[in-house]
Amino acid sequence: MKVRMHHQHANPEALQAMLALEKFIQQSSLDHKLYELIKLRASQINGCSFCIDMHSKDLLKIGETPERLLLLPVWREVPSFSEQERAVLELTEYATKLSEAGVPQEVYERVQKHFDEKQLVDILMAINIINSWNRLSITTGMFPGCLD
Repeated sequence: MKVRMHHQHANPEALQAMLALEKFIQQSSLDHKLYELIKLRASQINGCSFCIDMHSKDLLKIGETPERLLLLPVWREVPSFSEQERAVLELTEYATKLSEAGVPQEVYERVQKHFDEKQLVDILMAINIINSWNRLSITTGMFPGCLD
């Protein structure tokens, strides 16, 4: 396999803009493990092998269990995720597949039970940035190990 383009070299300013958004989320109120779950679930939906590899490893480094990582695609069917995590994962799925059904009111209300408006914006920004990273990585042909 060969990367189509090294976007970080082709346009360093664009990369800096993406990294600024990433920094914003990392400095927000969003729990780091929850942020990594958002990144992994959106990447799974989008089929971004580079990001799936990266965020799975990142989650394992911060103490996530292999069992929960393996069950993340079927989070609705297992008791392994908290009510708060489930609400965020559901929002992540709807926001990632926005053109299919939008975000139903009941999904929004489930997230509202756990987060205030500022936190909800942080979550939405997290979902937005990982979807942007996925689109950049997939379009330029990135894959696990391509930067080694």
